[in-house]
Amino acid sequence: MSQKNLQTQTGQQVQTEQQVQQQQLLPQHVLLVRLTEMPVEALQQRVEQECMENPWLEKASPDPSEGGENGGEDSPSPLERDGERLDAAYDYRSEEDMPDFLNGPSHSNDAAEYVSYDDTLSLTDRLREQMADFDLTEHEEELMEYLIGSLDEDGLLGKSLPVLADEAELYQGITTSPEELEKVLHVLQEFDPPGIGARSLQECLLLQVRRNEKFPYREKFITLLSKYFDDFVHKRWHRLAQKLHVSLRDTEQMQKEVMRLNPRPGGSIGSKTSDRAQSIRPDFLVDTDDDGTVTVTLASGNQPSLVISPDAEGQQDAFVRQYVERGQMFITALQQRSETMLRTMQAIVSYQKPFFQTGDETLLCPMKLDDIASATGYDISTISRAANSKYVETVFGTFPLKWFFTHRATKSDEGDDVTARQVKAALRRIIDGEDKQQPFSDEHLMQMLQQEGFNIARRTVAKYREQLGIPVARMRK
Repeated sequence: MSQKNLQTQTGQQVQTEQQVQQQQLLPQHVLLVRLTEMPVEALQQRVEQECMENPWLEKASPDPSEGGENGGEDSPSPLERDGERLDAAYDYRSEEDMPDFLNGPSHSNDAAEYVSYDDTLSLTDRLREQMADFDLTEHEEELMEYLIGSLDEDGLLGKSLPVLADEAELYQGITTSPEELEKVLHVLQEFDPPGIGARSLQECLLLQVRRNEKFPYREKFITLLSKYFDDFVHKRWHRLAQKLHVSLRDTEQMQKEVMRLNPRPGGSIGSKTSDRAQSIRPDFLVDTDDDGTVTVTLASGNQPSLVISPDAEGQQDAFVRQYVERGQMFITALQQRSETMLRTMQAIVSYQKPFFQTGDETLLCPMKLDDIASATGYDISTISRAANSKYVETVFGTFPLKWFFTHRATKSDEGDDVTARQVKAALRRIIDGEDKQQPFSDEHLMQMLQQEGFNIARRTVAKYREQLGIPVARMRK
């Protein structure tokens, strides 16, 4: 065998081993993702459900002397006991290969269904919240708002970009071009849920497949949707099997994977009624001492202490072994979730420490998901899940974590980043102190803000004034 062929085969073997190792981590990762997304109330329900379904999983005794060797904080993880790693996630290549006891109802996508804060938000509100995660200019923000407002109830864009460009100038007074709108649209299509902002069913499905790097037959699906969409729509799977060079068995599996795609990415958002919304229960507690020291703790219920029943020790029965592995994987996922949540909140507090010391929201600095991801070493998607639908109780009130993520609105004369909250606070202060017989126009407000060091345009002043619920000058007399 030539050296070149040997290197090629070796490279393929290494690549295959890397792919297999990645897939082996999937079950534990899937469980961790689902637990991290849950607010504290849903987490407690999930823990109760798991304890009911697993006869060998128990809540640890509050008294370490009664909890056995696993009851204390310094006890070794069940996965490391006796130096043996028993992580069930390493026994299976993917979620589909997992046995029923691990891949049953309690591990399904619908297992931890709960009504969160976000369920009461409209699609428009949720998309606007995500704008802070991207570096957009003032004009791009204006175009993004316009595109979001142009989406239909399914989250799709029904009008062509040339038509939208014409209507933007005609009805909104926004000068733009189809090319400029398309650039902003590509940013919108990075928002969640995947598929949002698509201009057709074909683009909607492609966006979802391209976003998910672990989607089965991903490259085949991209080719299918890009080149053979007509055959796909008319379900000509035998013809597609020939064109894609896949077996009929693979084709059958691909048909099943199609069901995972959502042709209406925005259809289910905002449809839940507010009376289903859960009462706000904090996931974190942040305490501020008189000397400015800030401490962060997880709220009660975020750190459930579970152990494997001592009765399972020495059991060789396969049935018992299965449930022990399931319990061990669940315990580890809970521990990882607690660490992820705490590190994320600590990073947020560190980034926004002036606010947590004073309660002054104008001291909040621009902060994106990427900033906290860099501070913690986690992926942006992990930070998003840890912050989503979570609340923190402080001495100044209770806030959703997403409230602390704020984008840069402009720069001060000193070159420092300034948030929209800071500009709005200054704007309200100026308007509150104006002569009500001669209220300031937006132009005058802009000049006064610029004198205070805020480099801001008149149109932005008008937008912030409207967001504050303050009418125009002639209506303030």
